[in-house]
Amino acid sequence: MKYKFKDIKKFNRAIDFLKRKDIDYGVFDLKDFQLVNVYQDNEVLDEELFDDLLASNEVAYLTGKSYKEKTVIDVDGVKIGGGGLVFIAGPCSIDGEESLYETAKALKEVGVNILRGGAFKPRTSPYDFQGLGKEGVDILKRVSDALDMPAVTELVDIRDLDYLLEHSDIIQIGARSMQNFPLLKELGKIRKPVMLKRGFSSTIEEFLLAGEYILYSGNEDLILCERGIRTFERETRNTMDISSIPLIKELSHLPIIADPSHGTGLRSLIKPMSLAAIAAGADGLMIESHIKPDCAITDAFQAIEPKDLQKIIDKSNNIKTIVN
Repeated sequence: MKYKFKDIKKFNRAIDFLKRKDIDYGVFDLKDFQLVNVYQDNEVLDEELFDDLLASNEVAYLTGKSYKEKTVIDVDGVKIGGGGLVFIAGPCSIDGEESLYETAKALKEVGVNILRGGAFKPRTSPYDFQGLGKEGVDILKRVSDALDMPAVTELVDIRDLDYLLEHSDIIQIGARSMQNFPLLKELGKIRKPVMLKRGFSSTIEEFLLAGEYILYSGNEDLILCERGIRTFERETRNTMDISSIPLIKELSHLPIIADPSHGTGLRSLIKPMSLAAIAAGADGLMIESHIKPDCAITDAFQAIEPKDLQKIIDKSNNIKTIVN
């Protein structure tokens, strides 16, 4: 059972009690309070010290509303979670500097705030394109600097963390790495925003607890991303869980964006699911876009042209105004 203590005197008395009774416990310093995890659940505890402090019904602590009401993250002047919308777009995989530059330039012209581009690609098959690696990161950095657009790219291997810290503005953790706990702990030590994608088989509780690892380790600049979950449905790549957005808004102070590209896997569904996500309260969208979508080296079927993104951005802003 877990107990929260804000009163240091009561906390010290509780610890003395546990020591006298030789009860196993763990203590976690959560900044505004102390969390005590009593491992012997059947032990009868001092009611005065413990009963009114039971915290086991909370999903998470640092990601929860009891810790903070709202988090706003500033990425080179782009605010995420501040009430406006943020639009992140770019190719699934960086396939060359000229292509990325033309894509990014067109995206900026239609109102995209942040450039995305995959350089390290965790693929299901070892025979699929794995990304350009550091060469791709270098390309992303040059294009980002040339167009004055913040950039986000995915970290797959902890050995590449330092390189990405120097070359990107947001570190993305993909669905496959959501429960790579050693990696999450390391990301808690950095001073750069992290975007955490929901695992494709993860519950909302597991999603928030993955974020808890990052916050507990010290980094509070965390952006959540709903990208769909795996269900029995085969017509779409994933099932876009729109309901998670307002629920996470109820449970957490963290900003959450939606990725309808991976959430559906179908170009024709990106617009309606984008608008649905904004209506549900998402703080922004991350969409795969390419100057020539059919020529994209990966996920061509779920990429859209920048000109089509313009319509999504305009309608999203209109919906945001109505919802507010």
